[in-house]
Amino acid sequence: MGVFPNSTATFSYDTDTMIAEFRTFLTKTNALALAVGVIIGAAVGNIVSALAADVLMPIIGLALPGGNWREAKIVLSHSNDATGKIVENAIQYGHFIGTMIDFLIVSAVLFLIIRTLVKPPKAEAPEPMKQCPQCLEMIPSAAKKCRACTSVV
Repeated sequence: MGVFPNSTATFSYDTDTMIAEFRTFLTKTNALALAVGVIIGAAVGNIVSALAADVLMPIIGLALPGGNWREAKIVLSHSNDATGKIVENAIQYGHFIGTMIDFLIVSAVLFLIIRTLVKPPKAEAPEPMKQCPQCLEMIPSAAKKCRACTSVV
């Protein structure tokens, strides 16, 4: 019987064939390499975030006045909630500045890691060129004929 009651179509799919197709998909589309890259990227991101939060930010906190500067805020208004507790409506600029500093530190560390690990390919030396005496077009030095005017060089 088909998948739909009034349909004559049937689906028979061998599990081994499906596994083989999935394996081919993973290897041919680089999906596996992408997944590994995402996992490693998340792990490196956690390490860099811990470095920023646990090592560098306390040092920066010593240099800035006021001690706990991440809790700095501008209170716009006070109100009481249903239980009588005072609620502040405030701009939390200390938290925002701290998040921006965290971002800059994480970006700088990732830039340094990527710059040291990923080297750009060396540019190939350009092919020696010469000028065609007839049309003044630049052509390879080994050329016997000009590609622009077809004169013998």
